[in-house]
Amino acid sequence: MIELRSDTFTLPTPAMLRAMGRARLGDDVYGEDPTVRELEEKSARLLGKEAGCLMPSGTMANLASIMTHAPRGSKVLVGTESDIYVYEAGGASVCGGVVYEPVVNRPDGTLPLADLRAGFPDDPEDPQFALPSLICLENTQNRCGGVLLSFEYQREVRELADERGIGVHLDGARIFNAAVALGRPPADLAQYADSVQFCLSKGLSAPIGSMVVGSADFVRGVRRVRKMLGGGMRQAGLLAAAGLVALDDYERLAEDHDNALRLAKGLADIDGITVDPDAVQTNIVMFRVTAPGFTWQIFADAAARQGLAIAELGHGRLRAVTHRGVDSADIDAALAVVRRVIAQGAEA
Repeated sequence: MIELRSDTFTLPTPAMLRAMGRARLGDDVYGEDPTVRELEEKSARLLGKEAGCLMPSGTMANLASIMTHAPRGSKVLVGTESDIYVYEAGGASVCGGVVYEPVVNRPDGTLPLADLRAGFPDDPEDPQFALPSLICLENTQNRCGGVLLSFEYQREVRELADERGIGVHLDGARIFNAAVALGRPPADLAQYADSVQFCLSKGLSAPIGSMVVGSADFVRGVRRVRKMLGGGMRQAGLLAAAGLVALDDYERLAEDHDNALRLAKGLADIDGITVDPDAVQTNIVMFRVTAPGFTWQIFADAAARQGLAIAELGHGRLRAVTHRGVDSADIDAALAVVRRVIAQGAEA
């Protein structure tokens, strides 16, 4: 099976497995796992922050960050296409008593500044209104096609947040993809956010885990929330060891970006497929099947029967995500499957 549903399907490399086997361990809830501490320090350093905290998942990382930033009864401004709003089960509301204020994403992933400003009541003293306490951005922006947020835009959001006295949290699940695509150090991409979460288990290919980084005081708060949510882990250095290897090898993500563009260009040459190769910036390709008789589900099922796994990601679009487990030959084989499925028709 050629797996293009997500980069979460990556498997740990032999180097990661070796590192896991020789990792120094301790009890991380007591703060005594040396490998976890090394990963947390390295993550913070790479992102230009004071401290880091290993989390079991990106969902918990975002949730703990929001709950640390945002008091109960306040609201967070989030994109309508953001993973925090769409895919994380309303956790901030359920667990933190925090209101989501959805702001419509532009196709480039940004949240219009005017719409962010509209999330603040004219009279902040009026007790009828929940007050914003946090703006959440996403880079790369998944449902917008893995697009990159510009430095200028992030600076403008930072200035707005400072003007209003609130924080900025960056869901940087794929921030290392963004760094590679822009040719900039990861810390440059994190400079305008108070906190950042990134996933070790997507393109970085570690088996489990995400990181939260921010100020030392903020991370202490995140640790407390992590424990409350059941995310405290004991000999977690087994996982952290793989994360350390992943961070040493993140520049290989450029291969995934090349393969995504190869895929998009190939799809653009197939009648019955609509895709814009110029929109592909990292490792995500969004496309539609326009051939007669096909729905996205019919197409995905037919492709799976021929060895290609692909999935819908909102608005009837199919998403293909390249990663370490897919090489250029796999991309060519995937294109051959798409051609056959379209040629055979929806009734095949």
